[in-house]
Amino acid sequence: MDTKTLISPQELFCLLAENSPQIVIIDTRSSEEYAISHLPGAINIREFFTYLLDDSSAAGLKKLQEYFAEIMSEVGVSGTERLIVYEDVLNKGYGQSCRAAFLLNYLGCAAVYILHGGYQGWLAAELPTTNEVAKTESSIFRLHPNTDIMVTKDEMLQAINNPAIIKLDVRDRIEWQGLSSSPYSPDFCPRKGRIPNSIWLEWHLLMNSEAQIPMFHSPAEILKICQSVGITSDSVVYIYCFKGSRAANTLIALQQVGIQAKNYFGSWNEWSREFSLPIDSQILQVQNPTT
Repeated sequence: MDTKTLISPQELFCLLAENSPQIVIIDTRSSEEYAISHLPGAINIREFFTYLLDDSSAAGLKKLQEYFAEIMSEVGVSGTERLIVYEDVLNKGYGQSCRAAFLLNYLGCAAVYILHGGYQGWLAAELPTTNEVAKTESSIFRLHPNTDIMVTKDEMLQAINNPAIIKLDVRDRIEWQGLSSSPYSPDFCPRKGRIPNSIWLEWHLLMNSEAQIPMFHSPAEILKICQSVGITSDSVVYIYCFKGSRAANTLIALQQVGIQAKNYFGSWNEWSREFSLPIDSQILQVQNPTT
């Protein structure tokens, strides 16, 4: 993903006015939300958020690739189109549109964009919506996996004691502290804690989360926040959360300032379930790095 990953509602509206058949809009919200109203022509693919990777081995990644290739083929996406993904609002959906963008890039789609401000940003711009379900025809989705942006369990394990690679935990405070294993419930996973030698930067800090329409901070602000935890423009960063979603949101932010980052997509959901993998389980009392 290049730094021009974010597209404004106005920019997208202008693209839609061209009636290009090579533009596909993907709504990552729930099917219930989609049924009420959505962007004109949007298709609903909730699986971009709900799919859990619990095995980042070659076999597990092959299963992920085939799963989404089948879905994309069913909705008529070949992978060559200009794909725009959106969620309701960037700080409430645990990074779901960014997770979709990451997965599409990983699967080999070259032109992937995120609606900056989400559905609420679209509404605030007073742009049209519909409840009409888009009609699609099946096609063949061509897989071209981009392994350069994905971190596997084995790669994360090898990086634990490598000071040249920053292991960045972007989960919510209660998870980083070791008081909860997931954002769903405290005991959703069998172990609580952190990947050893990781640092913490809560994902929503890279956005103006208190604004009416949350969006990513400016590049200068993002870089300043990153520098507060020791991440610079020269850093190599492996990001993780619970299932690679908040990590994808953070990945997008870091890419805006040219920081080399990858997503450990299996994240804590995978790591905590394999008891041979080391964890730091000490309960922490901490504040956000920027407070």
